[in-house]
Amino acid sequence: MNFEQCHAAFIQDHAQKRTGERKGRLERGHREAEKLFCLNVWWALHSNFVNLHPEYEVLDWKGHSFFCDFAWITSAVKLIIEIKGFGPHVRDMDRQKYCNELNRETFLTGMGFQVISFAFDDVAYRPELCTALLRLVLSRYQSAASPVSLNNVMEREIIRLAFTLGRPFRPVDIENHLGINHRTAVRTLQTLCASGIFEAEARKSGKYVVRYHIRQDAIQYL
Repeated sequence: MNFEQCHAAFIQDHAQKRTGERKGRLERGHREAEKLFCLNVWWALHSNFVNLHPEYEVLDWKGHSFFCDFAWITSAVKLIIEIKGFGPHVRDMDRQKYCNELNRETFLTGMGFQVISFAFDDVAYRPELCTALLRLVLSRYQSAASPVSLNNVMEREIIRLAFTLGRPFRPVDIENHLGINHRTAVRTLQTLCASGIFEAEARKSGKYVVRYHIRQDAIQYL
């Protein structure tokens, strides 16, 4: 099936399982922004909607019902996905609503959900960024989430470490993080440099590499 057919079946399947306000919320809430996310981001990654739930109902810390745009529920993760437009979520939000939104996200995190949000403008006009970021999140739970093939888990973890360090790094950082020897760290870094993921910085003499930099587009490899 193409996207339109699969998306229609996806919504119909969830609508048939709901009654009352839960069904009404799906009919009212799943509109332009949510469908764009399905097309531009989720479909681009998966070409299906398995384990994805639209207008997913949860309770906040007061016990009040709240509908999230999407939830992805598997045996390994409970992921809440929100699509936020600038108007209702920033420009038109008062202080109390702002506090409630932050408290709700913190509460959901405490209840075992991982909460991520995308701006509507990015979903509509820069979907490739959303796709890359979502793939990064899902790759923690799906070994096949990335279309780029890395030789092993070690390479992927080194890339993650480089992003989290936020600075140029040396082989010793890899050794301490992964508990591997110097030769293995250097050999793996050389492989990643050859793949165009890292850049090596040598001493002024140009003879010895002293540290490594991660390239800006390296996120595609996660």
